[in-house]
Formats: sequence, C-alpha cells, structure tokens
Amino acid sequence: MKNSKYLMAVLLLLSFSIAASAQDAVASSIATAPKEDSFFSTMTLALVFGIVGLLAGAMLAIASINKLLVTKLTELEAAAKGITLPSEAPEAVATVRKSFSWDKFRKRFWEDAVPIERESEVLMHHEYDGIRELDNSLPPWWVNMFILTVIWAFGYMVYYHWGGNGPSSTDEYDMEIAEAKAAQRAIAGLGKTVDETTVEQLSATSDLSAGATIFTTSCATCHGQKGEGLVGPNLTDEYWLHGGGIKEIFKVIKNGVPEKGMIAWSAQLTPKDIQKVASYIRTLKGTNPPNPKAPQGEIWRDAQAKGDTTNTDAKLKMSMK
Repeated sequence: MKNSKYLMAVLLLLSFSIAASAQDAVASSIATAPKEDSFFSTMTLALVFGIVGLLAGAMLAIASINKLLVTKLTELEAAAKGITLPSEAPEAVATVRKSFSWDKFRKRFWEDAVPIERESEVLMHHEYDGIRELDNSLPPWWVNMFILTVIWAFGYMVYYHWGGNGPSSTDEYDMEIAEAKAAQRAIAGLGKTVDETTVEQLSATSDLSAGATIFTTSCATCHGQKGEGLVGPNLTDEYWLHGGGIKEIFKVIKNGVPEKGMIAWSAQLTPKDIQKVASYIRTLKGTNPPNPKAPQGEIWRDAQAKGDTTNTDAKLKMSMK
C-alpha cells in the first residue's frame, strides 16, 4: 500500500477520461439540439462532472479506508506473533531507501533492487505455506513509464478535448469519408476511357501540339510531313476513304486498315494519344501543302457527323505545321 500515491494519478486520469467523453457527447447534443435546449444540455454537463467528482472522491475514500484497515490488521498480527514491523526499525528501512547518489542514478531510477543479502530488511512479517513476501518497490522503469503516459494523456486531453485544437472522432470520420469519396471519383475518372463512340475534338493548343508530334513521329512516313499524302491518302483535302469526322478518324487510327497496309496503332498509342493526333489531323484540312496527292474517296462534310466540330483557326493550323 505504500505505492498508493500512484492511485491518485490513476483516479484523476480515469475521471478526466470520463469527463472528456461526457463533454464530447454533450457538445454534440448542443450542436444538434435547438437553442432553447442549450440550458438543459449545460446542466447535463454539470451533472456529469458532479457525478465523476463524487465517484473519484468515493474511490479515494475507499482506498484510504482500505489502507488504514490493512495497516491496523498488520499491526495486530505482528503484535500477536511478536514480530517487529519495518516501521519500528526506521534505521534499516532508511538505509535501504535513502542510499542514493549520482553514481547510482541508473540503479535508482531504472532498477532500485534490494541486494539479496539485505532482503531481510524489506521482508514482510506474514507467511503463507512457508512463502514470505518482500516489501519491494515497484520497478522504477515501470513507474517512470507510467508517469510519462499520464503526462502524455494530460497533453492529449488538452489538445483533443479541452483545447479544441485536435480533430474529434467525428471530424476524423468526416475527413476519411471525404478522402474515400475523392478516391472513388478519381477511380471513376480513370474508368472513363476514350473510344470511337465517346471521342471529342480537342482544341487546346497543348493537345494539338502533342498530336502534331505524334503525327510527325508515326504518321508522316505514309502521309507526308504536312499531310499531303505519300503512300497513304492526302489528309488536307475534302476527300476521305473512311470518313473525316473525329470519330471516324479515331476508329481508323485505332484499328488500322490492314488491306491497305495501315497497322492498328492501338497497340502503340494510348486512347488519349489517338484522340490528340486525330484532332490534329482535323486541323490539316484546307492547308494546301505543296505536292498534294490526288483526292481519294468521297467528299466529307462535317454535318455528316452529329455534334462534330473542327478548329479552323488559320493561325493555329500554321503553328501545328
């Protein structure tokens, strides 16, 4: 029972935890309740604190009474058996407890073990089945760690519950839900792949510039550097073999035309890249490059593709060459 001083810290920590939980619950009810009920919520909070205080006081009283009863019972048993209690030999106890110096700092605050040859000084009077008990202190390393956890718990309560600086459990839940929804939206966005049924004409300069680079690298060998046509058809006139809308061009690039020797570029280009180069090809119409190849196919009008649009800005066309 000589370590009962630590009981106070445990009881205080317990009461702080209960009070903080009650405070959170009441605060939540205040936030959601009508204004006319705020008075009753405040009274509820005060009542909770009062109950916690009474419980803490009762626990301390019980601990004190228990210590007193144990002390009296020990004295009676010792008197009946003619045993001298450690309290009646303060010199021996003081020698064990107060033998401290800076040279023994580690031993005092980490081990603090009584040597075997001096165990008789801390030997308790009672005996059960030949077993005697030593009145050793708790291991200092354990006590010090406990004190550190109490200090940390106090800081935790101040930061998260009393100061209102840290997020509550509800706040953390809301943040995690928001992050999960954002991740779902991102995944859903990745799932929206571009194909010949959903592709749209791009008009951003960066997209058309990227399309021009792809065209020069992959398409110019057959269609010419300016789309004038070499082995492949001329891409600058109004005539198209398979349609001149953005969807039709995308489909041809994606699947190729094996009978004409054009490979399927879907194995080498991403759907987004195919969209960019198809959009760039649409800007080549009417640029009139030198040495154009003779027209092939049929005249294609933009009205034939519903909702199909083409960027005809002359300056943009020239910048893409």
